[in-house]
Amino acid sequence: MARLRVGIIFGGRSSEHEVSLASAASVWNALDRRRYEPALLGITKDGHWLTGGDSLRALAEASGVRLALPASSSGEALVKSEGRGGLPVGLARTLDVVFPLVHGPFGEDGTLQGLLELADLPYVGAGVLASAIGMDKAMMKLLFRAHGLPVVEHLVLLRKDWEADPRGTEARIAREIGFPCFVKPSNLGSSVGMSKVKHTTELGAALAEAARHDRKLLVERAAIGREIEVAVLGNDEPEASVPGEVIPGKEWYDYEAKYTPGLTKFVIPAPVLDDFTREFRRLAVAAFRAIEAAGMARVDFFLEGDRILVNEINTIPGFTETSAYPRLWEASGVPYPALIDRLIQLALERHAEERRRAF
Repeated sequence: MARLRVGIIFGGRSSEHEVSLASAASVWNALDRRRYEPALLGITKDGHWLTGGDSLRALAEASGVRLALPASSSGEALVKSEGRGGLPVGLARTLDVVFPLVHGPFGEDGTLQGLLELADLPYVGAGVLASAIGMDKAMMKLLFRAHGLPVVEHLVLLRKDWEADPRGTEARIAREIGFPCFVKPSNLGSSVGMSKVKHTTELGAALAEAARHDRKLLVERAAIGREIEVAVLGNDEPEASVPGEVIPGKEWYDYEAKYTPGLTKFVIPAPVLDDFTREFRRLAVAAFRAIEAAGMARVDFFLEGDRILVNEINTIPGFTETSAYPRLWEASGVPYPALIDRLIQLALERHAEERRRAF
């Protein structure tokens, strides 16, 4: 049987560029070469595509990232596309399915998914709508509320409104949310641009930091409790993994805590009562369905006493072998290579179903 040619797209223009490289290296190394012929497709920080040759190594070296890199991907010369944005000419014809591992804006927010839809290429993960909602925390929480899912108390602010009336905005936050609270960009991941605010005097700097990254800002009450994560896998009949508990090595789960080796502990399965385990899994599937996700997602929760709150959903979670999503499925009986196989099959199934509807 002919091998499937799998395009692994990684890199990108967001602040999560380096995280994407690590995910791509892990998937490249784990793909079963008897079934798949992988092709590495890098996107530089300025939006150009790198194809052929060893694009993963080239981007890692350009970014100063140290990875356990595979041997050279092919004997082809490394090619940099002249244009920005669109797929390199003729690339779509050479691929059977795509595994996008571009985290953050311009990769996880529906833009890359729309490009793959235009190219009529099957791809792993959520479609355009679910990707856009999963990236926009404000819209995500609005939709969760509409589906009756419990979320943390929050405010959505526009950068221009804060700039026009900073004192009034800060007074509203103090009045309606209080302290401690978290201030974050609505459209970003990995805790980039996010601050914990303990007093009104810290609000200005936190809002300014979030506003550097997005025009829409989210202010949330700081949930006091445990952080739980659940992985979801599937299309129309999604399944949830066992829950895991995040124990940050810092006051809160910021970028450093997430990506510094050994700083954060991840306990799987989470040491919670069986009733809580069932409810976490139920709510994870409900959140997945609420945004009409597909393929994969990780759903993050807070546990405040006996109250479960849905924090957010991540449609392209970190995908190294030591990332939470694969580890949760490993503990649920699906090892890393089998998880990759399943995601590729789900991508092909969804594409076939979409073609039935469209054509």
